[in-house]
Amino acid sequence: MTDGDGVGRESFLVLRAQSGDREALDALLSSVQEPLYRYALSLVGERHLAEDVLQETFIRVYRKLGWLREPRLFRAWAYRVASREAFRHLRRERGRAAQAWDEEELKAAAAPPAREELEPELLARLRDSVAELSPASRAVIILYYLHEMSLEETAAVLDLPLGTVKSRLSYGLGALRRRLARPGMNG
Repeated sequence: MTDGDGVGRESFLVLRAQSGDREALDALLSSVQEPLYRYALSLVGERHLAEDVLQETFIRVYRKLGWLREPRLFRAWAYRVASREAFRHLRRERGRAAQAWDEEELKAAAAPPAREELEPELLARLRDSVAELSPASRAVIILYYLHEMSLEETAAVLDLPLGTVKSRLSYGLGALRRRLARPGMNG
């Protein structure tokens, strides 16, 4: 995420933007544009959809920024807005059937390994392989491994209980391991 100084600057920009400072709003949106675009692209898989998600995210951020009570949480809040917009677009573009995942299997999954225990091969292939995951697991894996958020930050972004985030992470990692173990997937 950001370091302490970055969070402080972001908080200051949020407060200025909330008071109507257009330049502060532009700076704030610019600071999250690239990471949010990459996040949206990794969720929806298509550039034009990611651009739509980012545009809708920025519209919602602009409209709702005044309601944000904790300026230091801006970045996590912006990711949450982007997550919701991406899932909305996925439902619209691909239908609800493509979004189905087995909640019981998610709940039964074991706790995930620590980040540093992820196999190097799996991490290297993560960006390519993650597109086949359910949106629920995909979002958690992208935030945790590719955007290097903590489990707690990931839970906050997705507005989910920590246990659900751990289950989805474990389920997603299992699916990635199975995919890599299939013949023809190891190189």
